[in-house]
Amino acid sequence: MTDSDVAIVVLAAGKGTRMDSDIPKVLHGVAGKPMLSHVLDAAAAIEPERKIVVIGPGMESVAAVAVGAMTVVQDPRLGTGHAVSQAQAALDGFTGEVLVLFADSPLITSDTMRRLIHARQGKSNPAVIALGFRPADPAAYGRLITDGNGTLQSIVEYNDADERQRTIGLCNGGVMAIDGTILFEYLSEVGNGNAKQEYYLTDLIEIACRHGRECGVVECPEEETFGINSRAQLAVAENLMQQRLRTAAFASSVTMVDPDTVYLSADTTFGRDVVLEPHVFIGPGVSIGDGVRIRAFSHLEGATIAANANIGPYARLRPGADIGPSARIGNFVEVKAATIEARAKVNHLAYIGDARVGEGANVGAGTITCNYDGVSKHRTDIGAGAFIGSNSSLIAPVRIGDGAIVGAGSAVSRDVPPGALAVTRAEQSEKPGWAARFFGRKKGRSTPKGATASTDGT
Repeated sequence: MTDSDVAIVVLAAGKGTRMDSDIPKVLHGVAGKPMLSHVLDAAAAIEPERKIVVIGPGMESVAAVAVGAMTVVQDPRLGTGHAVSQAQAALDGFTGEVLVLFADSPLITSDTMRRLIHARQGKSNPAVIALGFRPADPAAYGRLITDGNGTLQSIVEYNDADERQRTIGLCNGGVMAIDGTILFEYLSEVGNGNAKQEYYLTDLIEIACRHGRECGVVECPEEETFGINSRAQLAVAENLMQQRLRTAAFASSVTMVDPDTVYLSADTTFGRDVVLEPHVFIGPGVSIGDGVRIRAFSHLEGATIAANANIGPYARLRPGADIGPSARIGNFVEVKAATIEARAKVNHLAYIGDARVGEGANVGAGTITCNYDGVSKHRTDIGAGAFIGSNSSLIAPVRIGDGAIVGAGSAVSRDVPPGALAVTRAEQSEKPGWAARFFGRKKGRSTPKGATASTDGT
């Protein structure tokens, strides 16, 4: 049996009442990505033939995130067994493996999914393979009841378990790989005679055993089964995911000086020999090339950074920032929707938005591109080798030619030809003795040392 014989059904209809949010629970982010997307992306690695996401009524926003999957609506919500039954029409004629996943458990891995599928395809042809784990504190998890040979006999919810069953350490992870040829036949036999009066998917185990079919268990680390029902649990999942992402980054030749202070996103990509200093935040959509150093307290999102660039400290790269090879973005510099070409420097206290900074150009401290006129955004183009003096305002749309110089303190609103000097400062004038008289008029203050009082009356 090949990957094309697999269908996934992702349960995403939960209201998430304990999240106390207007956002559907499964759209809350973990490492910069909705938890539903984590599950779908992990499942994509097994290349399922069909993908179905079960949503609740009015959850169009969830359907919009379920890219590439068919969505079906569970209304009313009557439990996990009932939820899977809503996928029957979408799985019409399908006889392969049906992998049931939970959208609020974003830490499950592709490897665990594969192990479930391979176990279902075993020699004994089990009807169901359930995912199990052994937590330090089994608490209120459902229990997996097995015989002496490890064959799964039933799954008992904690509220329905007796005292002996509650001592069992093997707990239900929720996920199941099910023989598609019997799935809906067995679901039709599921009842709701339990404490919550819901139709539990877990009842499939006892039903399969009654039909003479074997069931089994595949175990995984506890964190992969972690389900999110509250903001506090969301924070726990975030911490677990960050640890996973940092471990992967270390394995791909990234140095983190203080890893616990570095935040990564699920889609962050790294080249070799990248260095991340403390308190770096990397949001979604960031690609970092070989030999890049991100200095402390920098914030990046939607940015591409080429090899050997140096960023920060205290830099902010916003979406559309494209930093070229060996470029330098210094402290308190913000870049948005702009290309900084190779070896260009924007080292201090600057804003570069909707712009191009040409190869080898230098942008002085305090420079801003004035890109917004209150209605529309406009572009600034700074040519290769140009030098922009400190505290300059480049009023877009404007072009600074290759090798041109803008004098410090200038407000430039017209194009500057290549190799030209543009200066817009007012002419400097002095009034001798003015400062001495000013300080002298201040009651109780003497003339500052080094200042000479005027005798010409000016």
